[in-house]
Amino acid sequence: MGRKNREGIVYSTNPDFVYESGLSEPQSTRPPEKQLLYIWLDSKSRKGKTVTLISGFTGTAEELDKLATMLKKHCGSGGAVKDGEILIQGNFREKIVVFLAGQGYKVKKAGG
Repeated sequence: MGRKNREGIVYSTNPDFVYESGLSEPQSTRPPEKQLLYIWLDSKSRKGKTVTLISGFTGTAEELDKLATMLKKHCGSGGAVKDGEILIQGNFREKIVVFLAGQGYKVKKAGG
């Protein structure tokens, strides 16, 4: 670990001192059958355009991006990953529920 990454630590006289950065280890991705994903439609603060939101994914950012890419290709639509949620442009809730259930995920429709 470089010196610049040790925020606020100047010096320790304790020979057994081990610096802990406070950063958590990357979260491991749970298998699909152990995940519960929530899917709902949203159009608030999106200029009236509907997006399908998927939340509840537990895993690494790379795996979340990979799932988002699969969903965008399956729906033939654009989308993004933002704040741990997948946003798919348009109303694809039913199509996404069927796709994710086929992949082994537990799925719940929420709101909207």
